[in-house]
Amino acid sequence: GVYLKYFFMRFQMFYLGIDIGKNTHVASLVDDKKKVIFKAFSFSNSIDGAESLILKLEAFKNELEVGMEATGHYWLSLYSYLVEKNFTVRVINPIQTDGWRQGIEIRKRKTDIIDSLLIADLLRYGDFVETSLSNEDYLSLRNLSRFRSYLISSIGDLKRKTIALLDQVFPEYASSFSNIFGKTSKEILSNFSTPSDFEDINSDDLNTFLESVSKKNYASKKIDELSKKASSSFGINFCLDSFSLQIKMLIEQISFIQNQVSDVENEIEVLLEKLNSPITTIPGIGSVNAATILGEIGDIKRFSNPSKLVAYAGLDASVSQSGEYESTYNHMSKRGSPYLRRALFQSSLRAEFCDPVFSDYYQKKISEGKHHLVATNAVARKLCHTIFAVLTKNEPYQVQS
Repeated sequence: GVYLKYFFMRFQMFYLGIDIGKNTHVASLVDDKKKVIFKAFSFSNSIDGAESLILKLEAFKNELEVGMEATGHYWLSLYSYLVEKNFTVRVINPIQTDGWRQGIEIRKRKTDIIDSLLIADLLRYGDFVETSLSNEDYLSLRNLSRFRSYLISSIGDLKRKTIALLDQVFPEYASSFSNIFGKTSKEILSNFSTPSDFEDINSDDLNTFLESVSKKNYASKKIDELSKKASSSFGINFCLDSFSLQIKMLIEQISFIQNQVSDVENEIEVLLEKLNSPITTIPGIGSVNAATILGEIGDIKRFSNPSKLVAYAGLDASVSQSGEYESTYNHMSKRGSPYLRRALFQSSLRAEFCDPVFSDYYQKKISEGKHHLVATNAVARKLCHTIFAVLTKNEPYQVQS
């Protein structure tokens, strides 16, 4: 009887859905007829927990697919562990399981047991797009691109804080530079940041400073200009030491993180060269946006047509409907990866002015009375179709005249 049981099991497929949690995961297993083999198997997010799951699955391993949601970062350890053990693992975007939940009318009944069964059933049905993890290089690109985005955002925060402090202690400073975070300005602010600093500069301090800067004549001219402005500055004149210390430390942090951005971009270039993707031949897509797009998309074969890529980027229109009324003015759905959507939008802003095909398409939308941003979103959708074609054929973009 046991032999016959496993004989028939060889001709079946089994689908394991795992509901991911911070400390504990829950797994449920169904067969290809949707029969529940087991449900609500709880195991810890640890090696011991993963091993207990593997023991539970021993009889099913060769005919098994495992599915889990990309929930935060808690799934990564289990994913890498199961892949290392040669399990077939599918990582599903939570948006798709939400849609599946609504489709089978259990929207309000959200529990870890139901969710693990839901993932198993979605896996069995097969109508889903996997998260981009088919290649380690793509995952590295995604990690580095997202980290670069975080660093750029951090620099923005630090710059805003620096401006706020300068506006209080030396509001006239900014008018001396087109960019107060340019190299010379940062060198000056690292040494002098309040009006009294500029008024009290002696020749020895000035000479010592000028020896350390790259553009000596330009820096000397700016120091002289700022010294004159300092004498009639309308900035506050108390707690200046505390303001000065903050400004100097903020400038130091900005420079440090800018160097980190350069290091990350160098690593991104290495990965792009290794992948040798034709995506950078598409107008408007430079190396940074190419890395983001490739990292977020992963293997283009995950998408059966360009419309699915458009939807994955959240550039498809969301339809507003109530009763017999259906809105004729639809907004982007904005589902999917915001990193991918931003990279496509930035690339479109360039493409619509540097390529005749995209430029004509943009102008056509403008002539139809579309706002600049709406027209650019349309270009971004067209760009998705181009990306799909270039990556699918693995051939460079051909400029059309």
